[in-house]
Amino acid sequence: MATNQGSGKPTARRYSPEEKAAAVRMVRTLRAELGTEHGTVHRVATQLGYGIESVRTWVKQADIDDGHVAGVTTVDASRVRALEQEVRELRRANEILKRAASFFGAELDRQHRK
Repeated sequence: MATNQGSGKPTARRYSPEEKAAAVRMVRTLRAELGTEHGTVHRVATQLGYGIESVRTWVKQADIDDGHVAGVTTVDASRVRALEQEVRELRRANEILKRAASFFGAELDRQHRK
């Protein structure tokens, strides 16, 4: 894994969807060949030079997405994030409209009193 120059801290590497899918396929193939899950993620991650926890996370998410394990699918998680963003934007817009209504209401009230 690469490190930040001078800091000694590892830098995050971005893996393409194809790289992730290939790693998941390799883990699943190895599990089928060996008849066990034990050590398969570690072996594949080491062979590819990927982080063990990264590969473990990809396999876990693929198992959820493929319906083998219960959990939130990638599609559902993406939809939730999009909806949460929309809610934030709508709340901001509502706040702006409330302030505008209050401002113009106060203006009309002042004009009405004259």
